[in-house]
Amino acid sequence: MIALHRTSFDTPCRVEIEHSDEFLCAHVVLDGDYAIGPGDRVRVHGAPISIGFGERRIVDRIATVERASTIERLWTKFAGHFEMTELYEVSFSDRTTV
Repeated sequence: MIALHRTSFDTPCRVEIEHSDEFLCAHVVLDGDYAIGPGDRVRVHGAPISIGFGERRIVDRIATVERASTIERLWTKFAGHFEMTELYEVSFSDRTTV
């Protein structure tokens, strides 16, 4: 029953971390040009990485990619439409005092 089965595999990856006055970010780049879809999970193995302010670091690690089943992928797409509606509640109109 493939619709309910998750598959997983390990792949090398590169973790890029920057902590500066312009950026506070971490990105994982998988080797092998794998496309990550709705509901998929990526777990990077290894000890936690900590860097100080003003530093940028690139670390090579191993990641486990867990592919979502067909039902999980459809559910994630369906639920995502409702989560996106929260963005519509933001207003950028001017506030004027009376």
